[in-house]
Amino acid sequence: MFNEKKYKIFKNAYSCKTFNIDKTKLNGFLVHPKNEVEYSGIKVNSLLMIKPSFVEKVLKKKNKRKIEYYLNYIIELIDSDDASDGTLREALNSLSRYRDIVRYKYSKYLDEKYLSLLIRKIDFLENQLKSKIVYNNYYTNSYDIEETKGKSR
Repeated sequence: MFNEKKYKIFKNAYSCKTFNIDKTKLNGFLVHPKNEVEYSGIKVNSLLMIKPSFVEKVLKKKNKRKIEYYLNYIIELIDSDDASDGTLREALNSLSRYRDIVRYKYSKYLDEKYLSLLIRKIDFLENQLKSKIVYNNYYTNSYDIEETKGKSR
């Protein structure tokens, strides 16, 4: 199916010595893995990626997955008729939070052309959510007004 690469780290020397690296002096992108897969070896608490091309590749892959996730989620919300105003606003808040993360955290590592494309995609998804919220509010309010109209006696 696909080639699975495995890496093993052997500790032959320095059996009792530990050392610390001052991460503040190193410039790079810090990642904290989730450690969801059971593994009998070393657990990684944090990883500092220093090579700019590697950081860019990892961030592009991460952003691509996140945009596809938001796209599928928003399409599902827009297509469903029973999407409440609260869930739509929650999705909008989450998307605007993600845009802020992209703009302020990833701007150091990604080039301007890719960053502007990513921001435009996020803005487009936000506009679709906003239009769905306005559409829902308009039709629920007009429906309530029509129900309350009647003869007063």
